[in-house]
Amino acid sequence: MSPVLSGVLQLLALVVALGLAYRPLGDHMARVYTSAHHLRAERWIYRAIGADPTARMRQAAYLRGVLAFSAVGVLFLYLLQRLQGALPGSLGFSSIDPDQAFNTAASFVANTNWQSYAGEQTMGHVVQTGGLAVQNFLSAAVGMAVAVALVRGFAASRTGELGNFWCDLVRGTVRVLLPLAAVSALVLVACGAIQNFAGIHEVGQFTGGGQQWNGGAVASQEAIKELGTNGGGYFNANAAHPFENPTGLSNLFEIFLILVIPFALTRTFGRMVGSVRQGYALLGTMLVFWLGFSALMMWTESAHHGPAFSLAGGATEGKETRFGIGGSSLFAVATTLTSTGAVNSAHSSYTGLGGGITLLGMQLGEIAPGGVGSGLYGMLIMALVAVFLAGLMVGRTPEYLGKRIGTREIQLAACYLLVTPALVLGLTAAAVALPAPSGSTANPGAHGFSEILYAYTSGANNNGSAFAGLAADTPWFNTTLGLAMLLGRFLPMVFVLALAGSLAGQRPVPATSGTVPTHTPLFGALLAAVVVVVAGLTYFPALALGPLAEGLAP
Repeated sequence: MSPVLSGVLQLLALVVALGLAYRPLGDHMARVYTSAHHLRAERWIYRAIGADPTARMRQAAYLRGVLAFSAVGVLFLYLLQRLQGALPGSLGFSSIDPDQAFNTAASFVANTNWQSYAGEQTMGHVVQTGGLAVQNFLSAAVGMAVAVALVRGFAASRTGELGNFWCDLVRGTVRVLLPLAAVSALVLVACGAIQNFAGIHEVGQFTGGGQQWNGGAVASQEAIKELGTNGGGYFNANAAHPFENPTGLSNLFEIFLILVIPFALTRTFGRMVGSVRQGYALLGTMLVFWLGFSALMMWTESAHHGPAFSLAGGATEGKETRFGIGGSSLFAVATTLTSTGAVNSAHSSYTGLGGGITLLGMQLGEIAPGGVGSGLYGMLIMALVAVFLAGLMVGRTPEYLGKRIGTREIQLAACYLLVTPALVLGLTAAAVALPAPSGSTANPGAHGFSEILYAYTSGANNNGSAFAGLAADTPWFNTTLGLAMLLGRFLPMVFVLALAGSLAGQRPVPATSGTVPTHTPLFGALLAAVVVVVAGLTYFPALALGPLAEGLAP
């Protein structure tokens, strides 16, 4: 079977599976975040943390909850790594160096999961399971909570209230992520992923000799890393490792896990604002980008010119033979169009244009469908900009879901859109200009520039994937990437919650004949154009210096 046909069949299978899960999962999450009932286990958690689930929070209180909880998470994970050498279950590994411990703590709390270390040679069972896996749940739940707060901002009427952060955090974890992750882990175990707490042991090789391996709770961590669009990996090879991703079937299932919650959240949005057609408009725009990027990636990697590519049947370097070009391309697109960062192939080995596709997927803002929670609120920000432009065209104050988009709202949306490019381009320029960080790449020219650009794009967009060839385990990259991940995660949340508070304080205005309909294919096309123009104008010069220059070179 040709690589293209294999990829198309896998893509069709994903579309069917996602379609079957879309409505029930989206409706379930809408019920979770609108229910007045608290489970007994949830009430125990509220008592343990001293939270009042009945309190209603405005924007400032909700934001304080997000930042305080995340700050505690960074501190806890940092200390856990620094104390690893004295903890049981450390497998004999020493404590983590301060700069790497900071980078890793910031990475996992920010839902980035950037790893400048080899997991199986650095982290013991306690840090992997009690630290990293726990943050996989909590960081995803924080993203979902912020998205739901913005949705409530559209649905509220002159209250200024966004719900209760602690309630949203606990419900997202207990009612959505935990059940789905438990079932998904069982499926992965059935596919051949390992799940144990074995120590380091010798494994024989077919060619003779042996190699040391350690076990771990891999299937459970793999499930939540994909489901929560976290990324990272128990092993250095990530989802290319057979212990994490054994077969083509497990590969397809992991891609499904990456996409299912972000897509379903558009249904949740539609249900919570009282118009499922609004959710379908966002879903359609996301699907256009995802399907287009997937098709373009498979074509780029299968039909690239050159005798070596022709003999191999495509650009097979850096790709696992059990996944092929189709399975690798679909995984690469899914992981970079969301804030996942898990990889089943070496993105640096893709063709110049293929690597550019992964970069552009992150630079769009990871909104097609984006990370868990972050994809939805990112696309809603883009929708506000699209409505604003449409309002300028017809000469009236723009409205979206009955809320006027005035000066304050568009300023907050602009700040949201400018934060990440400023971090990516500013830090990339500094790393290229300074001799120490620029010397960390083994590849000169366009590809070396792409490696640095990819690193900061991945960090600031909370993705976590990387181009090989960049020595990122240095004080410079550990520190600057850690700061990029924290600022790229929480500064946009500040603007999102401020926008939610502003919208929640408004009285909805009735639709008139001059109101731009935002549930039609025409608006979806305008929204897609806004996404492309905003990302293209911002990043095109940098892309021209890196992947475009490499891909178009003779």
